[in-house]
Amino acid sequence: MYSPLLNLGCKSGSNVAIVGLGGLGQMGIRIAKAMGASVTAFSTSDSKLQLAQSCGADNFVVSTDPKQIDAVKGKFDILLVIIIIINIISSS
Repeated sequence: MYSPLLNLGCKSGSNVAIVGLGGLGQMGIRIAKAMGASVTAFSTSDSKLQLAQSCGADNFVVSTDPKQIDAVKGKFDILLVIIIIINIISSS
């Protein structure tokens, strides 16, 4: 997580969005915060709000809520998407 953030120019004052709050997403929040960024965590429901806050996220957005998405459009310098999609293609 450090290398992508560094390569994308993460620094103090950057606005970083982290999509996906599994292990890598949690690490991304912590590293971006340590680099001085303001971090917004995205998840499909508010069930991970406390987790995001405990990792240091400054803000939290429910990605399935159009109003919340509209409110943050265009506000990020860096967007890291860390989700795994399994079984997209089924073998028949």
